[in-house]
Amino acid sequence: MDRLDEGLLAELLARGVSRRSFLKLCVTMTGVLALPAAYAPRVAAAVAAAPRMPVIWLRGQGCGGDTEALLRGANPTTAELLLDLLSVDYHDAFMVSSGTAAATSRVETQARFPNGYFAVVEGAIPTAEDGAYLTIGGRPFGDIVREVCDGAVATIAVGSCAFDGGLAAANGGATGAVGVGRVVSDARLVTLPGCPINVENLTATILHYLTFQALPATDGRGRPLFAYGALIHNQCGRRSHFEFGEFVQAWGDEGAQKGWCLYKMGCKGPETFANCPSVRYGSGTSWPVKAGAACIGCTTSGFWDAMSPFSRRLPSPIPFAPDVSVDQVGQALVGGVGVLVAAHGTASIARSRLGRKHGVFGAAGEAESFATVEAAPAAQVATEPEPSMLLAAEPIDASVAEPAPPVEPPAPEPAEPVDAGPVEPAVTDVTDVTEAAEAADATDAPGATVDPSPTVDAAGAALDDASAVDPTRTDGQ
Repeated sequence: MDRLDEGLLAELLARGVSRRSFLKLCVTMTGVLALPAAYAPRVAAAVAAAPRMPVIWLRGQGCGGDTEALLRGANPTTAELLLDLLSVDYHDAFMVSSGTAAATSRVETQARFPNGYFAVVEGAIPTAEDGAYLTIGGRPFGDIVREVCDGAVATIAVGSCAFDGGLAAANGGATGAVGVGRVVSDARLVTLPGCPINVENLTATILHYLTFQALPATDGRGRPLFAYGALIHNQCGRRSHFEFGEFVQAWGDEGAQKGWCLYKMGCKGPETFANCPSVRYGSGTSWPVKAGAACIGCTTSGFWDAMSPFSRRLPSPIPFAPDVSVDQVGQALVGGVGVLVAAHGTASIARSRLGRKHGVFGAAGEAESFATVEAAPAAQVATEPEPSMLLAAEPIDASVAEPAPPVEPPAPEPAEPVDAGPVEPAVTDVTDVTEAAEAADATDAPGATVDPSPTVDAAGAALDDASAVDPTRTDGQ
């Protein structure tokens, strides 16, 4: 209980936040993190006992919308958690001090908590003219970002401008604006794009680290999968209207009043990954599509160029032909495939006819030729020649060629008689051995004693001789 008295829960209770509100926040954040409900007690226990984590919030080239989203969070526990309980030691919009005093506060925080604070970066980082387009205390903003992020336990880039330069980098950008990932290492970087950021995703990211002592799993651009792992189109409440082909054709028409799909009005939900439909803004109150506005794809890379004009169905897939839509490209591809299929069929028919003209048969021609050969008289079928003869033989007209006379096989020569002398026939069977033994007993005198050993020996020798006889021999040996 001592740990709870010194942790975030004690701070919340001291500031008037009820325990029920705290548990509700932990359950909500568990859902935002896409964790099973069974993890809610673990999240609550970890957050309740966690120490205050310092935060250094840097603001670069941007409109300040992400700070406004944070301040306007309707959930009081979220604001308390981020602004008070996490000890935001540096944020130029919240601090009373300014100038050198504010810079000193930032440096002191870095010295007191080496590798123990969160670095949050909002806005783009200008790099053109050696960063002269944005300086703080006479130093380029990029240098300050590197210095602060190198000593942070984790860096969180909030908003689309911090993600990849945002509006400042659109259409080339005169300031050379880039995202945080181009300046700091990706090892401890989490990016939360959006214009503006959804403060619930920021809170969930921090709570994930406090609970598991690790940053959440991210995609290749550093975006947490719990927030940017699913298509908006698959989560949208108007998806059923898309399936039934019910689209808004013009702003304010009957479909718009009935809440039909905004795909034809330029909605970029089918190609944008975010959890806006499930988490929403304003403590889950609403989000752009629910309010009747099309999604502009603000969580994707370079959306100001790739997704605009926002009122068009889809961005042009061909950079050098901005007026060409995806539908036109699809129709052209389908037409091209049809032309190729027709050309292939025409070429196959022409090749077949040309082959028949020159005696090159296909499967049907081969079957017909085999039938002709089988119907021919047997006398006209010559012996199959060797392959070498086929190459040199001249064509033969079957109607003129005379049948070859039959060839009689040579008569076998009589074998010469061989005088082998009187030879007793070999015993080749056990029956013969038995008969020989009975004959020998018949010729013996009555009462004579017969030794069976020679008979057994003879039978064994006969069997041995029988197994050695070559059945193909006819000379009696």
